[in-house]
Amino acid sequence: MKVVVLSDTHAPRRWRSCPPRVAEHLRDADLILHAGDVCVPEVLEELTGYAPVRAVKGNNDGPDVVAPETLELDLDGLRVAMIHDSGAAKGRLARMRRRFPAADLVVFGHSHIPLDESGDEDQGGLRIFNPGSPTDRRRQPYGTVGLLRIENGTLTEARIVPVTG
Repeated sequence: MKVVVLSDTHAPRRWRSCPPRVAEHLRDADLILHAGDVCVPEVLEELTGYAPVRAVKGNNDGPDVVAPETLELDLDGLRVAMIHDSGAAKGRLARMRRRFPAADLVVFGHSHIPLDESGDEDQGGLRIFNPGSPTDRRRQPYGTVGLLRIENGTLTEARIVPVTG
């Protein structure tokens, strides 16, 4: 299963339509996860033209963006949780383990800072993943998206890839 992970697209100010380098990754996706701050529902509608979409609500999403605050999914046997804002960097792994005790992977956004981090046994081997933003890189060198490959309950690949220069 190929999953494309997005966050913080901030339409329409930053995302007028799907950027071509993002679309390249979406074309063969089995699922798209959006970790919030789509800002307008048209982004989610556009993304469903590529693959099914699951999203959580971000702090900039208005009432017209219909999404839960958190989401827990079983993706081919991998337990995935989603939240927009995971809080401060300090203590994040332990905090996400407490918030989502059954999760293998927590996907989040908000900071626009790409992150792929795995916890030790104290965090139950939890992995946390922030794809960054494809359209609002802030102080990051590139706009980014996340790519996950899941096979039989195992995360076999997790990459953060640049989509802007």
